[in-house]
Amino acid sequence: MASEAASEADVTDPIEYFLDDQRYHGKSERTVEAYERVLRRFERFVESAAEGAVTPATADRRQCMAWVHSLRATLEDSTVATYASYVHRFYDYMTQVGVLESNPMVLVLAEMPESIDTNPTRRELSVAQMRGFVGSITHPLERALVVTLLKTGMRVGECCNLDLRDLNVAADGLSLEWTPRVEIDARPASLYVDDEPARGAVVNGEQRTASNKRKRSTVVPVDSELEGVLREWLAIRPDPVSPAEPLFLDTGESWGQRVTPADVRYVVERHARAHGWYRTGGGASENVTPHYFRHFFTTHLRDRTGDRGVVKYLRGDVASDVIDTYTHNWGDQVRSVYERNIYSLLER
Repeated sequence: MASEAASEADVTDPIEYFLDDQRYHGKSERTVEAYERVLRRFERFVESAAEGAVTPATADRRQCMAWVHSLRATLEDSTVATYASYVHRFYDYMTQVGVLESNPMVLVLAEMPESIDTNPTRRELSVAQMRGFVGSITHPLERALVVTLLKTGMRVGECCNLDLRDLNVAADGLSLEWTPRVEIDARPASLYVDDEPARGAVVNGEQRTASNKRKRSTVVPVDSELEGVLREWLAIRPDPVSPAEPLFLDTGESWGQRVTPADVRYVVERHARAHGWYRTGGGASENVTPHYFRHFFTTHLRDRTGDRGVVKYLRGDVASDVIDTYTHNWGDQVRSVYERNIYSLLER
C-alpha cells in the first residue's frame, strides 16, 4: 500500500507516489490535479536548470528558492505563495513517510514575503455584464452548464454529478421521458442536489469521479430561464453511455459520457478568456471560473433577498436549525423567495 513507509530507492517517481497517497487519503481529483500541475512545473524547472542532474528528490534549498523567484515574473503574490505551499506539503509528507530525507522548502517558505490570500477580493461583475457573457454562449450544452451554475450556486462537481432523475421539468415536446426521483416528484420545476455522491463511490449504478460536498441534500428551484436552457439542451442530448443517465453529457471526443469538472472548467475558461476575464497566472481575484459563479450567486442573491438563511440552504451550507426553518413549507418560503429575487441572465 502506498501509504506505508518506503525508502527513496524504492520510489522511481516521488511525485506520483505523493499523488497516489493523496488519492488514498480521500483528496478530491481537483485537488490532486492542482498538486500535480504545480509539482510537475517544479520538476521541469529544477531538471532544466541543472540539465537533468537535479530532480525534486535531490533539489536543495537554493534550487527551491530559484524556482519560487521564477514564479514572481508571471504570477500574483498569493498564487506564488500557494504554489510554494504545495511543494512544501509534498516535501513535508514525503519526509514523514520516509521516502525523502529532508524538506528544503522549510526555510524558503518561512522567509517568503508572499502569503496566501484566504479571502481574495474577487472581480466585481454586474448582472448586466454576466447577461452579456451568457448571451455570447451559443452551444446548448455549454449554455446549460453555465446557466445552471449561475442560477443555483452549486459546485462544479455537484453539477457534473446530476442525473436526469435529479431534474423535474415538463417534458412536453421532448423525445425523452424520465421519472424524477421521489424527493422532487411532487415538486415541479426543481433540481435535486444529493449529498451522497463521492469520488470512487457507486451511485445510481455508476462509479463517480467527483464528490458533492453538501452538508444536506437540497431541492433547488428551476426558474423559467433555467428550464428553457435545460430543455434546449435535452432536445439535442446524446444517448448516454452510463446507466445512471447523467444530465450533462460530453458532445466531443468522449461522446455520451458524463461531463467532468475539468470539462466544465475548460468551457468556462475559454469563454472567460474571450471576455478578458481570465489570464494564465491570474488568481482568484482576477479569473472567472466555475467557483466564481458560486461567489456571484451568493453575493447577488444575498444582496437581493437580505436573507442569508435561504442562500445558505440553496448552497447546501446549512445546519439543522436553518434547514428546519426553510423546509417545513418549502414551496411558500425558499421557492417564493428565490423566484422573487433571482436575477435574469437571458437577454430579451
